[in-house]
Amino acid sequence: MTSLRARERLVQRLRESGIHDERVLAQIAGVPRHWFVDEALSIRAYEDTALPIGYGQTISQPWIVARMSEVLVAEGPRDRVLEVGTGSGYQTAILAGLFREVYSIERIRPLHDRARETLSRLGLRNVHLHHGDGLEGWPRAGGCSAMLLAAAVHHVPDQLRSQLKVGGRLVVPKITPHGQILVLIQRADEDHYPETDLGPVVFVRSRKGLE
Repeated sequence: MTSLRARERLVQRLRESGIHDERVLAQIAGVPRHWFVDEALSIRAYEDTALPIGYGQTISQPWIVARMSEVLVAEGPRDRVLEVGTGSGYQTAILAGLFREVYSIERIRPLHDRARETLSRLGLRNVHLHHGDGLEGWPRAGGCSAMLLAAAVHHVPDQLRSQLKVGGRLVVPKITPHGQILVLIQRADEDHYPETDLGPVVFVRSRKGLE
């Protein structure tokens, strides 16, 4: 198996399962997912499934990565995106080819350090990483045209939503009484954040504080 052939097959599966944004599919084809998992799991890197990365976290299913990415880039400028939950760094790498600047926060130090090393190997110069509590936001990132949360929450904290520009788009797995759903939140004006249900998902739940 060559990673290039495996990535091409993965892209075809994603296209057949409803991912249509060619910019996103090109990123999936171009990023070596096997770099972001333990060597023992590399043979499974191009399956459309989540895989463990340690510390109770996972690298998300490629379909979810692609779906969240295409929702973010569907409308409006693609200047600055804030990702809460760097994890392995795979979603970060996909976003790096879609946005001018990517700001990503990870609360678990060993994952942050590992992601920094992997993303550095890719030579990405528009990615800014921070070890911190992502639910508190990252003021350095300024106003963002897009935001992505990689863990499920009951609600998005106000200090995080406030970093989203008017007209910006935020994608988040939301915990409801009936399970988790993927939600698109758009900032219509200073005080209004209408939501759109994008369907059921399963994510690890967010946690506060640093590790």
